[in-house]
Amino acid sequence: MVNTAASWFRKKGWRNELPTSSLPEASYASDPSTRPAVIDALGQLPPRQRAVVVLRYYEDLSVAETADALGCSPGTVKSQTFEAFAKLRVLLGDAVIPETPGSPP
Repeated sequence: MVNTAASWFRKKGWRNELPTSSLPEASYASDPSTRPAVIDALGQLPPRQRAVVVLRYYEDLSVAETADALGCSPGTVKSQTFEAFAKLRVLLGDAVIPETPGSPP
């Protein structure tokens, strides 16, 4: 009875999604001309930070998968990612590395 009552108050927005034939535009469009600069900047990161960025954003692994691959905790992956992006922003500027959390470089 409690579960039925609670379900009446749940947000119904996700139920209104409809499939479409076209995909939405990507939220982040990378500029191919910045690729060499990004590769050079990645080379300046400490090995663990570089590994985290490559596994998370180039190999598209989750935080848990990256933690397993590196033999560390998920919290370490998150903190190393944060520190790596902070250093990359200094090296490349905010135009190349967006300030939005979770955005790919």
